Amino acid sequence: MNQNQTPPEFESKRKHRTTNRMIAIGACVVVLSGVAGFAGNMLADGLTSSGGITINQQTGGSAKGGKIENVSDIAEKCGPSVVEITTEAVSSGNSIFGQYIQQGAGSGVIFSEDGYIITNNHVIENATSITVTTQTGDEYKATLVGTDSQTDLAVIKIEANNLTPATIGDSDSLQVGDAAIAIGNPLGELGGTVTKGIISALDREITVEDETMTLLQTDAAINPGNSGGGLFDANGNLIGIVNAKESSTGIEGLGFAIPINGAIDIIDELIENGSVTSRPALNVSLYDYASGQSFGGSSMEDGVYIVQVVPQGAADKAGLKQGDRIISFDGKEVSTSAEVKAILREHKIGDKVNMTVSRDGKTVDVTITLQQQSS
Repeated sequence: MNQNQTPPEFESKRKHRTTNRMIAIGACVVVLSGVAGFAGNMLADGLTSSGGITINQQTGGSAKGGKIENVSDIAEKCGPSVVEITTEAVSSGNSIFGQYIQQGAGSGVIFSEDGYIITNNHVIENATSITVTTQTGDEYKATLVGTDSQTDLAVIKIEANNLTPATIGDSDSLQVGDAAIAIGNPLGELGGTVTKGIISALDREITVEDETMTLLQTDAAINPGNSGGGLFDANGNLIGIVNAKESSTGIEGLGFAIPINGAIDIIDELIENGSVTSRPALNVSLYDYASGQSFGGSSMEDGVYIVQVVPQGAADKAGLKQGDRIISFDGKEVSTSAEVKAILREHKIGDKVNMTVSRDGKTVDVTITLQQQSS
């Protein structure tokens, strides 16, 4: 059985203007066999992160200009820091075979000599087994250190030493037209593939599964399996973690990556705590309901509903309940979970925020004291 499943889709948004272009995660999943496809401003060599890990970091700004004199030099420097990742997950979906093993593949970037590796959340999500293959062909079983769906970042760990970590660049200094080199594992079986291009745009707002991200855009070739791989500048410094590409129209040359400067703090938190604890949360699960999604009659109104409440979390302490439909949050009317999360990002842990919900035909007002994200 070799059935390709459709990857999740992203909705691309320009600032001040929304487009209808759909963007898909650069990793796909295949049943039984096949592939699936940080704010740091430190500019000194060999800095130590908050997690106690010594990382390589460039001195000075990123390389300027779109010309690369010799790609082979960059590939030689960066290639050893990019790994192949394969995963297995047990699925109990609608299959005549009952439970089955779902296999996937992606890429990762070595963060430290002792085996910490950066990848995408969507590459390892729900995986029961993670295997890492280095450029030398050595295979290691990996353990999950931490993951963050909001930024689509994850950290895994292998038991190895003397690995070649990537040199961290400065994505804030990038300009449109600067050189960009992507290294990854396209199709899950072509590890170490190198493609080159330029930075096509900065600060692209992309929404994926109700999470809005600000990403780098590049025309370097990105394909399923590149997810979690590295985007490097002309000096071979890591400037982004590849996580998406345009796939709905067949148009090529539209790839996206998470800027490294915005990812470093997230990576540090994942290594230290296993999750991001500095971000405020409602500690609920939300669901967007639209009447057009229903195949039968339903009395539910369109909107965003609370479908799970974490015990002793912020929402639970405020008296919110499963089944509540959120009408307004912080004085603003909301109808989607994306709108709730966008407002939440404007606050910090400890803020008191008003929320109005509909419950059993009645309007209920509550005040929530925001807490850190619960596991």
